[in-house]
Amino acid sequence: MGTQGTQSHLQARPDEDVLAAFEAAKGFMPADEGLALYAAAVGAAALGLPLLEVGTYCGRSTVLLAAAARDAGTVAVTVDHHRGSEEQQPGWEYHDPETVDPETGRMDTLPAFRRTLFAAGLEEHVVAVVGRSPRVAALWGRPLGLVFVDGGHTDEHANADYEGWTPHLAPGGLLVIHDVFPDPADGGRAPYRIYRRALDSGGFTEISATRSLRVLRRATAEERTATGTERAAAGAQGTAAGTEGTATGAQEAATGTEGTAAGTERTAAGAQGAAAGAGRHG
Repeated sequence: MGTQGTQSHLQARPDEDVLAAFEAAKGFMPADEGLALYAAAVGAAALGLPLLEVGTYCGRSTVLLAAAARDAGTVAVTVDHHRGSEEQQPGWEYHDPETVDPETGRMDTLPAFRRTLFAAGLEEHVVAVVGRSPRVAALWGRPLGLVFVDGGHTDEHANADYEGWTPHLAPGGLLVIHDVFPDPADGGRAPYRIYRRALDSGGFTEISATRSLRVLRRATAEERTATGTERAAAGAQGTAAGTEGTATGAQEAATGTEGTAAGTERTAAGAQGAAAGAGRHG
C-alpha cells in the first residue's frame, strides 16, 4: 500500500450503527478523533493484516477498528489487562466507580468491553487479549497493518508499548498514537515523546493529525533505500563543495604568497635604488 493508497482512505466514515455504538460506549475519545482513527484503520486494513490496539478500556475505539477489519476481511486485536491505567484509579480524574468489581474492589473493564462488542454486533471480528502489553508483544509473531497506542501514559508504559509493538508493524503500515500533546499544559508528555521518537527515527512520516491523535506511516524498504540514496547524494554534494572551498582557499593562499613575494622584491629594488642615489650624492 503506497502513500496515496493510504491517504485515499482518510475521508472514510463508519456506518451509522457503528458510529452509534462508538458514541454509546464508555471512553474518552471524542468523535472527530474516532473518525480519524476509523479512516486510518480502513487504509491500513487494505494490507490484509491484523489491526492492533494497545489499551482497550471499555471498547469505545475497538468498535471502530473492528468495523474496519470486518469490512476488509481481517481482524482487530486489542490488548489490555483491564485493571485501568494510572489516571483511572480511585481518586484520579478519570476514575469511573462503575468499572470497579464489587467482589475484588479492583477495576475490571472487561465486562463493559464485552457488552460494548455485543451491542455493536462485532464480537466475531475481535480477538481480545487480557494481559500486559509488553508480555503480549514479546509473544507476538506476525506482521501488523496498524498499531494503535493508547495504553498507559507514563514514560515507562508508553516506551514499552512503542518498543514492543512497532517492530511488528509492516512496511507501509500505520502507527497511531493517542493523547499527543505538544504543549505540556494540555496533558501528559509520554505519548508526545514516543511520537517524536518515531518521527526522529526517520522510519515514519506523519500523514494526519486530529486534535491529539497522530497517524504515522512506516516507510517501505524501497522508500528507505531512496531516502538513504538522497542523503548520500546530499553528503557527496557537501563533500564536493567542501573540496572546492578548500581548493579555492589554497588558490587564494597561493595568490597571497605570490603577492607577498612581489612586494618583497619591490622593497629590495627600492632599497637598491636608494643606495645608488646615496652613492651619487656622496
